Amino acid sequence: MAIIDRVKYDGPGDVFVWRWPGDALVWGTQVIVNQAQEALFLKDGKVLDVLGPGSHTLKTANIPLLKHLVNIPFGDETPFAAEIYYINKAVNMALKWGTREPIPVQEPQFQLFVPVRAFGQLGLKVMDGKKLVSTMVGTLPVFDANQVLDYFRGHLMTHIKDYIAEKLVQDKIPLLTISAHLTEISSAIKEKVGGEFGRFGIEVVNFYLESISVPPEDETVKRLKKMLSDKAEFETLGEQRYRTVRTFDTLQTAAGNEGGAAGVMGLGVGMGMGMGAGAGMGQMMGQAIGAQTSPVACQCGTANPSGAKFCTQCGRPLSAPTCPKCRASMAPGAKFCSACGQSAAS
Repeated sequence: MAIIDRVKYDGPGDVFVWRWPGDALVWGTQVIVNQAQEALFLKDGKVLDVLGPGSHTLKTANIPLLKHLVNIPFGDETPFAAEIYYINKAVNMALKWGTREPIPVQEPQFQLFVPVRAFGQLGLKVMDGKKLVSTMVGTLPVFDANQVLDYFRGHLMTHIKDYIAEKLVQDKIPLLTISAHLTEISSAIKEKVGGEFGRFGIEVVNFYLESISVPPEDETVKRLKKMLSDKAEFETLGEQRYRTVRTFDTLQTAAGNEGGAAGVMGLGVGMGMGMGAGAGMGQMMGQAIGAQTSPVACQCGTANPSGAKFCTQCGRPLSAPTCPKCRASMAPGAKFCSACGQSAAS
């Protein structure tokens, strides 16, 4: 058994607890404890003393309880077994956390379950080294930040999910705008999770919820964005204008897909029957279609296609005729002027 006359720990800062790997101490061994550290002495699983920062020489005056538990028949140089745990008392400020898988959260306005990811960081500090070693560390040689986060991940995710869902429902906040409430949510979650960490001797110094995001490629997210866009447009335009815009959007799409007026008419009949808007839609579509298909009559009685400039039968111009006497406009095909009675044939 190698006799150790000096014990010290200078490991990385993300280690919360480090157990000295040896077990052969003698009276007179130097135990060095750095700033923001403390050293626990254990014998047979029982904490005998706690040493703060500084250089400590093992002797009966320092650790009287150990003297009673160690049998020293051959003087102070006889080695004895004891455990030393170094506790990091500094604040670990930048511990990253995040959801491994999206959390389903119900959007309050449209009752859709949307996958949500959350990310952030927290700062932890060991407040009670005895409690931490006895309740969580046990005989582990090293207990670091990753192990702490792994242990508490389920606890964190449950509270994060529950509070976000609660916040959305109570305050009726659209999920896609919840990022404006990150500070408030962070403070509330810190209070909720602090008690569980405290049971193991750890204090949550700070908690930050840095982002709440949804996967843009998700079909539910796309539906939600479309619904919110339509809702915003409805509130901006008002009900009547919104319906009018939507009607013309539908007519334009149908005309392009179905080949013009015939397709529009077929769609209009279906919409009128299905939506209870037959009269208004029929009148509106009739005007639109009539403007495109009304024939143009010539003085010779021939009905020419809409848009024709000359008669296909006699070649006369199809612009509105004028009275040869008073020059008033006459309706196409009229035989007498409605202003002065002059015959159009004169």
